[in-house]
Parts: sequence; C-alpha cells; structure tokens
Amino acid sequence: MKENEEKNKVSNRKGWSIFGFLISILLLTIAIILSMNEEKATREAKISDRIINSEVKESIEQTSSELSKTVNQVKSINNIENEVNNETNTINQISNDKQEDQNKDNQIANEQINQIVENKINENVQANEIIQPAQKDENINKETSNEQFIMPVEGEISSGYSIDNLQYSNTLQEWITHRGIDIKADKTTVVKASKSGTIKYIKEDPRYGLSITIEHSDGFQTIYSSLLSSEFVKEGDKVEQGQSIGTVGNSAVFESAEGSHLHFEMLKDGEYINPDIYLK
Repeated sequence: MKENEEKNKVSNRKGWSIFGFLISILLLTIAIILSMNEEKATREAKISDRIINSEVKESIEQTSSELSKTVNQVKSINNIENEVNNETNTINQISNDKQEDQNKDNQIANEQINQIVENKINENVQANEIIQPAQKDENINKETSNEQFIMPVEGEISSGYSIDNLQYSNTLQEWITHRGIDIKADKTTVVKASKSGTIKYIKEDPRYGLSITIEHSDGFQTIYSSLLSSEFVKEGDKVEQGQSIGTVGNSAVFESAEGSHLHFEMLKDGEYINPDIYLK
C-alpha cells in the first residue's frame, strides 16, 4: 500500500512538474508573441510616422513653394503696376509740358498777330489821311472821265480790294492783303472784257491760276484770274468791251477755299488800284 501511495505521489509530482513546464512554455510563448507584436507595432508606427512626416514635409515644401511663387507673382504684378504708373505719370507730365508749350506758343502767336493788326491799323489810319483826298479826286474822275469799265461777270463780290488792310484768308488760314476783288459765279460762266484793249498775256499764275491780262489806253491794265478756260482769245488779239474772253473756274491756288469765282485786278501805270472806283 505504502509503495502504491509513494508511486502515486511520485507520479503526481511528475504530472504537476510536466504541467508546470507546459504552463511555463505557454507563458513564455505568449510573452514572445506579445513582444514580437509590440515590436512589430512599434516598427509599423515608426514607418507610419516616417511616411506621415515625409508627406507632411513634402506638403509643407510644396505649399511653401506655391506660396513663394504666389508672393513672387504678387511682387511682379506690383512691379508692373508701378512701372505702368510711372510711365503714365511720365506721359502725363510730357503731355502737360507740351500743352503748356502750346499755350505759350499760341499766346505769343496771338500777341504777334494783335501787334501786326495794330500796326496795320495805325498804318491805315495814317495812309487814309493821305489817300482819302486822292480817292475823292478819283471819284470825281469816275463821274467825269470816259475811262469807264464794266463788270467782267455778274455776281456777288465776296472779297473786296484791300491793299492797305489785312483780310483773313480761309485758304491760307492767315491774314493777308488783297490786290483785287473776288466775284462769285458758277463755273463755266462767261467772262467779258471790262474795256476795249489788247490781250497782253495768257498764262498760268502759280498763285492765281489761269489768268488773262488786257492792256488798255492811258496806262490801265485789267487781270482776270482763277479762270477755267481762255478759249475765246489768244495773246495779241484786239478785244472790244463786253467781248467774251474766258470762263469762270477755281484755279487760284491761293483762293481754292472760296469756290468758283473770278479774281479781278486793275492797275494804273503799274500800280494796283481799287476796281470799285472804275467799275460801273
């Protein structure tokens, strides 16, 4: 009996020892597995942190680069705006300077014109004091003399004789003297000899276009300018008062803005005279 009990005890001890050994192995295995899992989790966490940090860093760098580009673009736009503003200011300044210069030039020109007009007025006042008695004598001669001239063409006198006073020329855009009278008439209207005489010249005048000059008695000459044609006469022909000598045109370069008209001048002994005194 004792032997059996001893055997049972030994057998029980062995069983518990094996059980304890197995438990130890189990616990060790569990500990190893937990340790491996923990190490794996740590590695994965580190890898994840690296990935996240890399992505965050890349994102930060990209964002920083984009911000830098945006800042540079803003700076570039600001620089362009500043340059445009500077150019605009420069252009405005130049324009203002030119306007000031133009105003000064206009003021000087107006002063010069006013001075010229004033001088001419003073000259005319002095000249009229001398000329008026002579004009009275001419008017008397007009009534008593047989040297009467007829109107070379019927029409309105648009510009009168003005050898001593300035007239404004629409063609030249300036103040000038006028050595004859301008008689408005339709183009191709027939022009007649103002008095009997001889055709002295038929020529193209550089200022007054196609012109005919008739020489009369007692030192008189008449000039018919701005003609369209001179088909009725030739140089050297004798003409009678009222005879057709040409047609009205607008060939006078100096009076092209006046339209079709006859520019008519008279001379006595080589001096220009007022046709109104002699025309009837």
